[in-house]
Amino acid sequence: MTDPVDPQPAAASLPVRLLVCDDHAVVRAGLLALLDSAPGIEVVGEAGTGEEALALAARLAPDVVLMDLQLGEGMDGVETTRRLTSPSAAVAAAGTAGAEGTAGARAAGGTEEGAGSTGGAGGGRGSASAGEAVGGGGVRGAPPHVLVLTTYDTDADITRAIEAGATGYLLKAERPEELFAAVHAAAQGRTALSGPVASRVMANMRRPRPSLTGRERDILAQLATGLGNREIARALFISEATVKTHLRRIYDKLDVDTRAGAVAVAKEQRLLT
Repeated sequence: MTDPVDPQPAAASLPVRLLVCDDHAVVRAGLLALLDSAPGIEVVGEAGTGEEALALAARLAPDVVLMDLQLGEGMDGVETTRRLTSPSAAVAAAGTAGAEGTAGARAAGGTEEGAGSTGGAGGGRGSASAGEAVGGGGVRGAPPHVLVLTTYDTDADITRAIEAGATGYLLKAERPEELFAAVHAAAQGRTALSGPVASRVMANMRRPRPSLTGRERDILAQLATGLGNREIARALFISEATVKTHLRRIYDKLDVDTRAGAVAVAKEQRLLT
């Protein structure tokens, strides 16, 4: 479900500058070939890891980063999204813009040639010329919008990505036209969600949150740190039998039967503070 947006931008509009991040080279190649046919979208770089995406985003200042969640070893898509959308990312982008503007001014004066920066997994994709204008409604110096594109649609994945700052969340099963429209929507700061993802978000909003007592919340918080029953009892100055009694009640209220399940549901429903 994507907010209404014209997928065919006006002729005078600059294209949306897009950085693609996916750890599978074949998937990246397919996306690049697909996006090359998209109206009003310019792929300025590609990355195979979260670390590479951060470095390229700082150099190329894209309007939107198309982000996979699972990126193999190293930083995952959620942490990369969090760093891309953080205030420090805006500072880095502003610094890049200032450096490019200076280089552009020098080039215009004939004192120094303007040099583009090229990057990406595989080396061939993406250049940002010195002093280049920003497209797609983006603001140079602002962090990019992140549009998640993944095969994972669990409540936990959706919640983590959105809380990390993702503007949209799309599944890879979407039609190309939906992807193109979502990229344009994200560039304008509009929410873009696949139908199944939107349904899950709405269902979670309508679902009543479990009502836990203060003691149950205390035990759940200790549980989330990895403590066993004996350690929890010592930390809270209660008996181990009392801990077990509260755990059974927590399991019943959260509809789980394991400690890991209780922690996962608590995080999804924001029961841990």
